Amino acid sequence: MILTVTPNPSLDRTYELPGLTRGTVLRATADRVDPGGKGVNVSRAVAAAGHRTVAVAPMGGPEGALLTRLLGDLGIEAAGVPIGGNTRINVTLVEPDGTLTKVNAAGPELSPAEAEDVLEAVRVRSAAADWIACCGSLPRGLPPRWYADLVERSHRAGSRIALDTSGAALTAALAEEPDVIKPNAQELAEAVGRPLATVGDALKAAEELRERGARSVLASLGADGQLLVEASGAYFATAPVAAVRSNVGAGDASLAGFLAAGGRGPEALASAVAHGAAAVQLAGSLMPTPADLDLPSVVTTSDVPLDRALSEPAP
Repeated sequence: MILTVTPNPSLDRTYELPGLTRGTVLRATADRVDPGGKGVNVSRAVAAAGHRTVAVAPMGGPEGALLTRLLGDLGIEAAGVPIGGNTRINVTLVEPDGTLTKVNAAGPELSPAEAEDVLEAVRVRSAAADWIACCGSLPRGLPPRWYADLVERSHRAGSRIALDTSGAALTAALAEEPDVIKPNAQELAEAVGRPLATVGDALKAAEELRERGARSVLASLGADGQLLVEASGAYFATAPVAAVRSNVGAGDASLAGFLAAGGRGPEALASAVAHGAAAVQLAGSLMPTPADLDLPSVVTTSDVPLDRALSEPAP
């Protein structure tokens, strides 16, 4: 079972438009609403793969009630922590050529008592978990050390922690030695304070973060592939993608694939890449099922291409 923690979940509403013109009335050709937030997306991908998952998240108002219902419809057990504020709603506008315009709400502000309630919900649910995946930005009211406290408490209870966050929250948590961190190329560069031009630069940055406390680093390098640096060595993997339809949630699908495959070694890296490659070929924030995966197409090697230039990040 994989337990996910999403401190700032959302309802993600997507509108498909014939075109996006400022200052006019736009009529959507289609719309949908999905459970959102990085940890919630990990749970969605785990559930789509047929594994058990529990999603811990603060939830408030009618939006929180709808989020709980939508998770249940997907076979995900929602461990919602009641809060006074309302769960946020994010909006994505999709144009015919695939261009996405996203508007992400700030979300509610959590009180110190509510922040402690989330930590307590994790403690209660973690005994049956093979992994705890803590994902996303921190909402208002939570200090940068909140993830560090969660990692420290979970390690004391004997749990393994995967952390997917950035900025001050990531920096603070490194001292508590999370078992896996999952930055993308931009977050990796931010964490070490310098630009990364090649895969070799990314490898050096990942090694630096391991020296600062992370036990292993799973770095998503976009179209260039993924890099895993852990105690047993460094591994690199790529997979062909016929056409990118949406990259929303692809990194979350990758983390789900990595943890579901054990969370260490080249086999888990191959699973991560297969899940990410499948996700970008699906519409919106749909998560891949086993039928969508193409594991034989993944090329995994311990020969990291140090001189390969990193692709320009997507706008």
